[in-house]
Amino acid sequence: MATIELQNVVKIYGAKVKKNSKEIPKGKRAVDDVSFQIPSGSFTILVGPSGCGKTTLLRMIAGLEDITMGVVKIGEIDITNLEPGDRGIAMVFQNYALYPHMTVRENIEFGLVNARIPKFEIKERVSEALKIVGLEDYQERKPANLSGGQRQRVALARAISKTPQCFLMDEPLSNLDAKLRSEMRTELIQLHQKLMSTFIYVTHDQIEAMTMGDNIVVMNEGKIMQQGTPSEIHNDPNCVFVAKFIGDPGMNIIKVDEKYSIGFRPRDVQFDSEKNEKEDAVFVKTKILSFENHGSEFLYLVNFDTTTAFVKELSKHNRKVSSEISFSILKKDMYIFDENDNRVYDQEKIEEAYGTFKTHWENV
Repeated sequence: MATIELQNVVKIYGAKVKKNSKEIPKGKRAVDDVSFQIPSGSFTILVGPSGCGKTTLLRMIAGLEDITMGVVKIGEIDITNLEPGDRGIAMVFQNYALYPHMTVRENIEFGLVNARIPKFEIKERVSEALKIVGLEDYQERKPANLSGGQRQRVALARAISKTPQCFLMDEPLSNLDAKLRSEMRTELIQLHQKLMSTFIYVTHDQIEAMTMGDNIVVMNEGKIMQQGTPSEIHNDPNCVFVAKFIGDPGMNIIKVDEKYSIGFRPRDVQFDSEKNEKEDAVFVKTKILSFENHGSEFLYLVNFDTTTAFVKELSKHNRKVSSEISFSILKKDMYIFDENDNRVYDQEKIEEAYGTFKTHWENV
């Protein structure tokens, strides 16, 4: 295992790079001057909307995409220009990339044979990989005779057999149904704990990111927006994009004035509060526009001045569409963002934004 480091990595499609030139060429920029570290042994998730550059970044680490500019290191070794097979990594693809005419065992063996691994070692590696993923009894079956989850395990076993320093996974669960996807998430977490290798996992699903990873990298438009633990990303977002992208649903963002916006999580509201009951809170009285029944709780879409917001409540009430609803937002549960959508940490500015927000709702 080793730390993976990216230094000022840029990917521009259609770019012609002059040797030793530091000038950034023109073209479509898919990855924009990205620098960060992936800790050794971590389960790192690259998460963001479609087209944000996360898969391109993963493929650059794998050596499947040329790097326009920048450096990629594994430990102290610069792998920027190494061939994919020389990087000590294994990749698990979205479509599994299994050979349909080969059995499970042959699919796993194939890469090892090409790497000229001794036969006795291939046998040991395949046996161990099949044991880890629980497919010992399926090794003579072909992919067509396996379920989606089993085919995914074959792809994982093939990667495991290469004994890589790092596993790269590009949305490997996206083709599975919801129940199987949930089961495979648990299996991948257990696999990571068993192998203690570095996992880099790409997804656009923030629920996958939050439940599986211990190191989250949020991307948008080719840039790193924030990196941290799931708790840090959820509870301490540094900008509006991260606040709205992470969460189910994401954070409500309410414009206060030309300088500030207020953010709050749907489940962080206090229902049926009396006005002025809590000194450091804003009291809101509004109407329900629609709702979703999530079993143990209701998610309400409510009118919020000139916009809308989501709020969550335990399902002990039976509220109806168009009925009035009242709740308080505690000051401690509010997040303040500036006109550039960046998080505000300055206490004086926080007080200013809160005061403006509170005054407005007292007069509504």
